[in-house]
Amino acid sequence: MAKISLLLDTDIFIDFFNTGRFHALFDSSSFTLYYSIVTKKELLTKLGLRENEREAILDELSRCRLITLSDSITARYSELRRQHPSLDKGDALIAATALVKHLPLMTRNKRHFRMVTGLTLFGE
Repeated sequence: MAKISLLLDTDIFIDFFNTGRFHALFDSSSFTLYYSIVTKKELLTKLGLRENEREAILDELSRCRLITLSDSITARYSELRRQHPSLDKGDALIAATALVKHLPLMTRNKRHFRMVTGLTLFGE
């Protein structure tokens, strides 16, 4: 059976770290999980982050695949910001990453992304 590839929004990681929600997703060999560089930044710059929390975040991120910025992602980001000025900058970068890499986006905040044409969303 082929693995399912997903780009995870930052909120999925936060729920996993705070409550264990989505553990089946993180613990399953059926998924290839990706994250944007913006997610790494958002997770590691949390105010009051303790060293053991930082290590746990880095450990979990090491099991997923990082998508770094590319010219095509930044171009798509710029296009999204022009089309949807109300779209948060971080959300626009995550959406651009999903679009360029042809990955469905798993998020708890579908309403943040609904206006983005061509984006496949999973979550709430």
